[in-house]
Amino acid sequence: MNLFSEMRALVLRQLAAMTEAGELPAGLSFDNVTVEPPRDRAHGDMATNAAMVLARPAGKKPRDIAGVLADRLAADAQVARAEVAGPGFLNLTLAPGVWAELTGAILSAPDYGRPKEVEAQKINVEFVSTNPTGPLHVGHTRGAVFGDALAALLEYAGHDVTREYYINDGGAQVDVLARSVYERYREALGQAPEIVEGLYPGDYLVPVGQALADAVGDKWLDQPEEVWLAELREFATDAMMRLIRADLAALGIEMDVFFSEKSLYDTGRIEAAIEALREKGLIYKGVLEPPKGKMPDDWEPREQTLFRSTAHGDDVDRPIMKSDGSWTYFAPDIAYHFDKISRGFDALIDVFGADHGGYVKRMKAAVSALSDGRVPLDIKLTQLVRLFKNGEPFKMSKRAGNFVTLRDVVDQVGPDVTRFVMLTRKNDAPLDFDFAKVLEQSRDNPVFYVQYAHARIRSVSRKAAALGITPGAPAVEDPAEIQLARKLAEWPRIVEIAARNHEPHRVAFYLYELAGEFHALWNKGNDNPAL
Repeated sequence: MNLFSEMRALVLRQLAAMTEAGELPAGLSFDNVTVEPPRDRAHGDMATNAAMVLARPAGKKPRDIAGVLADRLAADAQVARAEVAGPGFLNLTLAPGVWAELTGAILSAPDYGRPKEVEAQKINVEFVSTNPTGPLHVGHTRGAVFGDALAALLEYAGHDVTREYYINDGGAQVDVLARSVYERYREALGQAPEIVEGLYPGDYLVPVGQALADAVGDKWLDQPEEVWLAELREFATDAMMRLIRADLAALGIEMDVFFSEKSLYDTGRIEAAIEALREKGLIYKGVLEPPKGKMPDDWEPREQTLFRSTAHGDDVDRPIMKSDGSWTYFAPDIAYHFDKISRGFDALIDVFGADHGGYVKRMKAAVSALSDGRVPLDIKLTQLVRLFKNGEPFKMSKRAGNFVTLRDVVDQVGPDVTRFVMLTRKNDAPLDFDFAKVLEQSRDNPVFYVQYAHARIRSVSRKAAALGITPGAPAVEDPAEIQLARKLAEWPRIVEIAARNHEPHRVAFYLYELAGEFHALWNKGNDNPAL
């Protein structure tokens, strides 16, 4: 039961009746008519913008349309009162019986809120995708939680979702990782490691070096790099990915696909993707104008192979091959998304850190070009997480070896708290993570506030079961009961909007508000046993 959809359908029926009666001109579109919660709940249970959006095309004043519509709606048994407000908004107060019917429907529908009629899509959600050079840190945690929560939301909304991790194992950073592990390998065999500038100094590589020594003995000791680099790249990457998989599991995240960047180089898929763009006339040789501001890594003051990304909404064309014949960073990303398109996904979602903002337009242009505009790509950027230590913020650096890991956070506050807190801000807003506050038992801590509501609900259920009471459709009459029912009525709408806009934080916000209404009813019940 979606009460907002039902009331919108009622409004549309009355608008159709007004058209038939000559009170509105024929041919009007009702697509932009909405029924929503009022901004001020003192104004009623729901509000519609029907008169406001129809006034201009109908050639009438908004209040005139609203007045006629109000009279028609007030005659319906579900509506207790319909009032025109302001320039022509229409506020609706529903009949008490509607709330009793709603709560009864919720009790009999374990999947209340799940969309019944949805055009299911095959959606790929790629998230985390950090370089396999160390454990996940707290910054990765936010993207991991956001991506997994979004995937779960889309699944709940009826879509076929693939959770995917792109392993960046094709670049120079994996060479750096291999050299760093080699020094820990030397250390495991009794030599002093030489952790020079540019290597990864973290102690997390010590057991990897020991594992390598156990596996190969001293056969690589004092050998030149060309002897061991290729094999050690693979060994070190596998070790890091086991670590990353364990970090994700600690947060309750299980990926469906781990996709290797290196495989794109090894199988010729980069060449295939670029050839697909070439066949569309989107690859050419040229010299780009010097960029303004910060100089990007892929700009050269000489002829390069370029992707005509401006034909698909980008600001400038992008290099995909350097003058020396090597691929730019962008080329394998194009190939990776071409592979996703080839796998038959209807929609793609990438979750990037905020530092990848400059990549959005070029990546969308590539997907648009390769799919002929058929497959939409939504790129969600997650802003920084700011931690506080001794009252002062501190920075994280993987190369410095002093970063706060995902596991540090989860071990201290638990996975559930970590996940919820990461969703208490919209993804594009910075988030402050206060280790003390997230463990407080107060209303100021949204995690505790929601968990406490759940605990109270469970206690009521246990007590009812012990007394042999079977929940049934209650009479919803007290204002506190009506407020709770109002909030429950919003759940299907929240699911619909959050899934459509790819905004899982809306669910966390809603749960906090729902918990507030439940606690208000609980507290009122302390003075009124009937509640």
